[in-house]
Amino acid sequence: MKTFHRFVTIILHLFLYFLLSKTIPATATDTLTQFQSLTENQTLVSNNGDFELGFFTLDDNSTNNPYYLGIWYKNIPIRTIVWVANREKPSTDHNSLVLLIHNTANNTILLTQNNKSTVLWSVSISRKPKNPILHLLDSGNLVLREENDDVNDEKNYLWQSFDYPGDTLLPGMKLGKDLRTGFDRRVTAWKNDNDPSPGTLNWFMEVNNWPEPMQRIETMKQYNSGPWNGVQYSGKPTNKPSPAFEFIYFADESQVYYMFRLVNNSVKARMVLNQTTNKILQLVWTQGVWKMYGSMPRDFCDEYGACGPNGKCDMAESPNSCECLRGYRPKSPKEWSGMNYEGGCLRDKPLNCEGDGFIKYVKMKVPDTENCWYLNQSMSLAECRDECLSNCSCMAYVNSDIRGEGNGCALWFGDLNDLRVQPSAGQDLYVRVPASELETSNGSKVKIGIAVGCTIIVVLCSLILVLYFTYIRRRRGKRKRNAAIMDSFIEEQEGHLELPLFDLSSLANATGNFSINNKVGEGGFGPVYKGLLRNGQQIAVKRLSRGSVQGLKEFKNEIALIVKLQHRNLVKLHGCCIHNEEKLLVYEYMPNKSLDFFIFDQTQRKLLDWPKCFHMILGIGKGLLYLHRDSRLRIIHRDLKASNILLDNEMNPKISDFGMARILGGDQITATTRRVVGTYGYMAPEYAIDGNFSVKSDVFSFGVLLLEMLSGKKNKGNHSESESRDLIGYAWDLWTEERALELVDDILKESCNNLSEVLRCIQISLLCLEQHPYDRPDMSSVIMMFGSEIALPKPKQPALFVGEYSYQYDDFDNELSITALEAR
Repeated sequence: MKTFHRFVTIILHLFLYFLLSKTIPATATDTLTQFQSLTENQTLVSNNGDFELGFFTLDDNSTNNPYYLGIWYKNIPIRTIVWVANREKPSTDHNSLVLLIHNTANNTILLTQNNKSTVLWSVSISRKPKNPILHLLDSGNLVLREENDDVNDEKNYLWQSFDYPGDTLLPGMKLGKDLRTGFDRRVTAWKNDNDPSPGTLNWFMEVNNWPEPMQRIETMKQYNSGPWNGVQYSGKPTNKPSPAFEFIYFADESQVYYMFRLVNNSVKARMVLNQTTNKILQLVWTQGVWKMYGSMPRDFCDEYGACGPNGKCDMAESPNSCECLRGYRPKSPKEWSGMNYEGGCLRDKPLNCEGDGFIKYVKMKVPDTENCWYLNQSMSLAECRDECLSNCSCMAYVNSDIRGEGNGCALWFGDLNDLRVQPSAGQDLYVRVPASELETSNGSKVKIGIAVGCTIIVVLCSLILVLYFTYIRRRRGKRKRNAAIMDSFIEEQEGHLELPLFDLSSLANATGNFSINNKVGEGGFGPVYKGLLRNGQQIAVKRLSRGSVQGLKEFKNEIALIVKLQHRNLVKLHGCCIHNEEKLLVYEYMPNKSLDFFIFDQTQRKLLDWPKCFHMILGIGKGLLYLHRDSRLRIIHRDLKASNILLDNEMNPKISDFGMARILGGDQITATTRRVVGTYGYMAPEYAIDGNFSVKSDVFSFGVLLLEMLSGKKNKGNHSESESRDLIGYAWDLWTEERALELVDDILKESCNNLSEVLRCIQISLLCLEQHPYDRPDMSSVIMMFGSEIALPKPKQPALFVGEYSYQYDDFDNELSITALEAR
């Protein structure tokens, strides 16, 4: 009898639990108890009605789309998701989704499907609660707490969604780190608008001696807000109070974090990390839309390390925004003059330690704090200077708190990275220099300087008028000559070239007046901008710099050549423009930039597996074969390299930049020039030394490019213990030692099912790099080698190292200056 009574009691309890767990109150509620569950079409709504928790899909018109549990703004017609629980594990069957509180010691909240057999999301807590409830707060924070605990006391939360942000930072949500446990609150972008799973872009607090919010693409630094200087973050553009946002920084021994609050709580605002734009967007809901209040990075100088180590960036000096600090010089003058600042600057003169001093830079964003010492807050500026001066390794110092007179001290050691001028904010930065770079205060030297200065001014004033009028006459003459040459060129082409001619104003409008935000690349001939024509067509505009090596002749040459070429692996020219000294080419837009962006960047290279890489290799080869044999002309490119291979939205390669190309007429197979042009590391030896070029000199360049794609390394630079070995020599050493696969990037090896295919590519590249042109295969043979399994010839030792074609380059002029060596 007792057994029967116990059985009935259990059945009644289970039935009651079943009834309760399948229903929540019909009226809107902001809590879920352990006796309730949330299913499809049921939601929790915050008490103030601002936020709603429930199930959603990103495409309401499809029945096959995955479903998620998330939080969104309730009273906004545009559904705006601010948090997703199961962003990495969406539901495959929305009809069986259930959210419930499973009260155990470890897994408390469960999102399940298929009758609870599949757990899509759960959270872990440190202790088992007695009467847990899930509560959606007015802030949009979803918290787990004991039912009777004070909801306003964060210490009572067993778990909260604010600790696990997605792509959105809401007011009151912390971006930071618990220094005791190492718990990291970071924002991670969605992969795209239709996929909330984590992308590669993340935003977090970089906890150095002086913490700073950092934005990274995977592990690569992309934007640095700078450290907190007592007023704001050093990298922010202004010290003026924001009318919408109040930014907060907190740091003590237990935690460090950044967050924002709203000046007006009736306003809806959020900060979103966007994978498409690679920006942090500050958005405010107003007049029925989300309007962008601000974004970061804002411009070229905001990009991390825009001017490289020891270079400072100043947008007021655009387009030449980068300048080395005093006492430094560009590491690579040639690349620097071509607006490639990646290498940064090196010390021009050594420091003497005892005789050194400091130069003051005003309105500066302080350097990246990775190599920073953060000293006590009571130290004065003078004491900070003495501290830096007493340590021969200290390169710079600042006040760490700029309120009032300024106090606190931060010192830097090694290179100074990510410097920029902040005209409306910034602070004083003191950089160490040798005594010879300091401005003297010696009276006699000042007098001499004044006398010399006055003399120079008088002479200059005398020359200015002469030079000015001479310049005006020459410029007018040059414009007339350019206009005459271009008019003649257009007249020559009329009737058999269907090439649109764009006016300068339409291209300026399409590119936002050549805005730095639309700049997508930089070549030796000038910058390239993304543009949008009025008809909606996307374009890429190459704007030749006025000091460019490519003159009007090369400009005409590129137009005349590329407009006649039609191949899926060659970039398409839409038109051109010439206006006075402005020369512009309008191409089809390539959204994935150039090949070098992927193969030489450790982060981007992870996106290239072996099938994609081999597809690109074949595409480049077929494009080159078309130039050499299958087009109406026999064209020698003469500047084939990774940066001249553009990638469309499907990662198809397209050969570009035909300004240096030459046509061989009739049965001509080779030609000679006294003007050797090209790029260090890619030129064939017979061309570099004797000026002889042919299809085989392009084959040599293809061989270099193939090695770079396989290895992920640039040809220039040492790649082995022998200082004379660049990538070609390194590859040859590995080949002769039967260790060729060591050359290949690990990502390619891991994604390749047939390593013999990779080895075959290495062998083909070495055949293309033969010392003598007649030993190299032509491109038709190369394509056949890729597509067959026949035995290949044994490669001979490549060029550059032995024999009559050994040569070297001058690093300071790596495109044009070449010195021939004696035969060894």
